[in-house]
Amino acid sequence: MSSLTMAGLGEHVGKELGLSDWATIDQQRIDTFASCTGDHQWIHVDVERARRESPFRGPIAHGYLTLAMVAPLAMQVGIIPRDAAAGLNYGVDKVRFLAPVPAGARVRLRVVLSGIEPRDGGQVIMKTLNTLEVEGSEKPALIAETLALLIPAAGAKQ
Repeated sequence: MSSLTMAGLGEHVGKELGLSDWATIDQQRIDTFASCTGDHQWIHVDVERARRESPFRGPIAHGYLTLAMVAPLAMQVGIIPRDAAAGLNYGVDKVRFLAPVPAGARVRLRVVLSGIEPRDGGQVIMKTLNTLEVEGSEKPALIAETLALLIPAAGAKQ
């Protein structure tokens, strides 16, 4: 459970909220993502061709698959305050895909709370800076500035 509270979020602005466990981006996950989205570009799903023709010498994860990993890994970190009824995706201000994620690589997420914006009804827009690190790589896979709408639980202190 998160140690954050809605009222105490301001104390954490500019600070790291945590680091997720490692998650493996294996070929099965890449293939499943391709099936879900219809993005079957060979560099992701044709293992033999990617080994022969790709500058990465094998298949790589879709950029949007790596972006999709941000939400579950951020939840693992515990970014939703314990007195929030819900934390909803509100948007992405900026995303940069900086390095490929080879099939089989492990990634983890580093989350920094970069800002909060109080809204009516005790709601808060929370902005986080998310860095998806690739094990053994100096460059992160991506950096994403994401927004979440935090809705206070009924009876939460506002």
